[in-house]
Order: sequence, then structure tokens, then C-alpha cells
Amino acid sequence: MNFRQFPKIIIRNANLVNEDTQFIADVLIQDGRIEKIASNITGVFNAKTIDANGAWLIPGMIDDQVHFRDPGSPQKGNIASESMAATIGGITSYMDMPNTNPATLNLETLAQKKQIAAQHSMANYAFHFGVSSENLDIIEQLDPKLVSGVKVFMGASTGNMLVDDPKILERLFANVPTILLTHCEYTPRIKEQEKLYLEKYGENIPAAMHPKIRDKQACFESSRLAVSLAEKYGTQLHVLHLTTARELCLFKDLPLNRKHISAEVCIHHLSFDDSDYATLGHLIKCNPAIKTQQDREALIHAISNSNRLDIIGTDHAPHTWDEKQQSYMNAPSGLPLVQHAVPALMELIADGKLSIEMMVRKTSHQVADLFKIKDRGYIREGYWADLVILKENTYRIAVKDQKNYMHCGWSPFQEKTFRYEVDTTIVSGQLAWHQNQLFLNCRGKILEIDR
Repeated sequence: MNFRQFPKIIIRNANLVNEDTQFIADVLIQDGRIEKIASNITGVFNAKTIDANGAWLIPGMIDDQVHFRDPGSPQKGNIASESMAATIGGITSYMDMPNTNPATLNLETLAQKKQIAAQHSMANYAFHFGVSSENLDIIEQLDPKLVSGVKVFMGASTGNMLVDDPKILERLFANVPTILLTHCEYTPRIKEQEKLYLEKYGENIPAAMHPKIRDKQACFESSRLAVSLAEKYGTQLHVLHLTTARELCLFKDLPLNRKHISAEVCIHHLSFDDSDYATLGHLIKCNPAIKTQQDREALIHAISNSNRLDIIGTDHAPHTWDEKQQSYMNAPSGLPLVQHAVPALMELIADGKLSIEMMVRKTSHQVADLFKIKDRGYIREGYWADLVILKENTYRIAVKDQKNYMHCGWSPFQEKTFRYEVDTTIVSGQLAWHQNQLFLNCRGKILEIDR
């Protein structure tokens, strides 16, 4: 990679948040990596200097779950547009999901996505491999270093990626050679509820019925099955986007390095509840559904006060505005979130519901640890410089009054005014975003999986 953008960058007077501590320091970046961390770095010449003025400096968020829609859905998004928006939102690395078109079900499509990212991604990148009923032979021979994980939809999905055959699931859990990620919703329950609400409302089912159709029982039954299979076969399992208080009992309150079953919660399930359907409607329709205030509060408590939830992700899944205006049965599920990821989480910190040290642990440190990402996720000498400076939103500019860089052009946070903003994002030692300026020559690196 060419580091002629700025051969050296020095960040001065930063309040570093790293490994459960805060301290004021300077950070010197050279050739893409953190060269030195000290209270006062002197004798540095020909460096780009950034004065943080006491603002927080955190390791960039590593988002374990995004849908950048590339290839196959250019009207929704692509790797170039969504990775650019991600850097503005404090995300320096991401892992893209396999349900693109074509789906990432073989080595050829995997290589194609890596090639697109190498040319166009502003953030660092990795890709999850998909599961269908027909590619288990490929998965069982998969080199664990080639992918960030293997993703299975154990619930309603599109295309040929729904896997609910018990024999296929048993074989998958027994033989998957790397971490297995699951989307857990019990399809028969969803279909049963959907039929009831169609009979009651016809095609015009109110958006507020979404968490009653894709309800708590559908989530719990599927998550319980996934956990039981992982316990039976000793699978390293990561359950994505938990949405209910009830599911929390399935996961142990243990440090990440002492368990083989982990869980993720997503930003929208920490930010919204079912009262928001009245104003946002299908804009917050997603799978699994946003549920009750009680569920939201239980998830916030679990992420901030226990080890039951290990990671915070986005599940960024953009759709066009027009698609979201359709009737319930036609409006697609998914929210665009990457541009506002870290500022949205900072709202929990501003409200005293989450510490910034815990946010960093569960958006950076533990993501790198769980997925075995080499030399990232921490502010350490010798590690890649993936860094974010956070400052107060002094002018209190609302989201709707800021430029939206996500290709779909809208955000569920449109009416929100965040109290903190991303001032600077550095990706692999390169400026990507600084004081409302994008550096479009920034290119991320492929994440090295050290399994």
C-alpha cells in the first residue's frame, strides 16, 4: 500500500480510551502503523499534526455484520459508497455478509468480492462465507484464514440461503472449520403468525405488527436450537443480533476467552423500541424485529453490565426510500446505519447507560479477539493505526441537516441530533475523514485472519 498521503501522522493531546483505561497521550503513526505512544512525543519532523485538544481517541469500530449490497444491488449500495459512509461513522473495518447477488457460496464469488473491495473500499474489509443446502462440501474444506466466518440463516431468508433441514444443520455444526454465525428466527412460527395477520389486515398490515409476526418466540426457539447444537458439537458459535430479554439466558456471563458461544447486539436494537413504529413505520422494519422497551432496556443492561453480549454491530442493510414506502408484505427489511454508528452509541454514554471503555471493548477489542484479526482492534505500538477522534457536536447539527453519504440517501436517525460526532477517522494509517473532509484516496486493507 502507498502511504504517500501522509508518511507520518502525529496526534497530540488525545484522551486515549484503550483496554479499559483512559489517559492523555500523543500517538505517532508511520507506514500505516502505530509507531509510538507517549505523554509527549518530540523530535518528529515532516508529519501531519492533529491536535485532539483532549478529545477521546478510540480504536475504530470493527463492524462484524454489514450488507454492502455489492455485487448485485447497485440501487441500494456498493462497497465504495457504504465503506465511505462507514468511515464517517467511526467504522474502520467491516465484515460483509454473503447474501449478495450472486451469493458468496463458492470461492469464485468470494474472490470477486475481495477484488471489488481492494479497488474501492475506504475501510478495511473481510467477508463471511454463506451456507446453502448444497455447498457443505465446500465449507468443510474451507481454509479458515480465507474468511472472517461462515454465516447460516436459521430462519426466513431470501434466495437459497435458508437452512432449516435438521440433518444439514447437524452436519454443519459438526464440521464447520471456523466460527459459525447464525441468524436465528424460527420460520414455521413466522409463517404461522404472518398468516394470522394477513387474514386480519390483508396486505396493509401495520408496521407495528412486525414484532408480533417475527415475535419473541420465533427468536428464542431458533437461538435455543443453535446453542444446543453448538453445545453438542463444540462448535464456535456466534449468534447475531439478539433482540429479546428472554434470549439472554441462553448465553453465559463469562469472559469471551472462556466460552465458545458468543452473541452480538446491534445498534438499532439499542436505539429503538416498538413505540417508534408509530413515527418511523417500515423505516425500522428489520429482521429480527425491533421489539419492546423492556427488551431494549434488557439488552442495554446486558451489554453494559455483563458478558452475556460480547459484540456490538450494525447489521447495516440499506434499501431505497421508495422500497420502504411499500405495503408491509412488500417493504424490505433492513436499516442503513453505518454513517451514524459510533455517534448513536455515544448517546448511551452521554445518558450514563454505557461506559466508553465498555463500548470500545465491544466494538473493537472483542471483535478482533473473537474473529482472530491480526494487529487490529487496540491502540498498541506495532498495531495498524485504525483510530477515531470523537468530539462534542458543538453546533448540535441534526442528522437531517448533514450530508448523507450512504447510497440510499436516508437514515432512521434523520430527526436525531447526536451529542458527539466523529472528527477524524484513520484507516490503516491513512486519513479517511477529518473535520468534515473526506480523503477519497484512502484505501483499506484486507483483514488478516490469524487462525
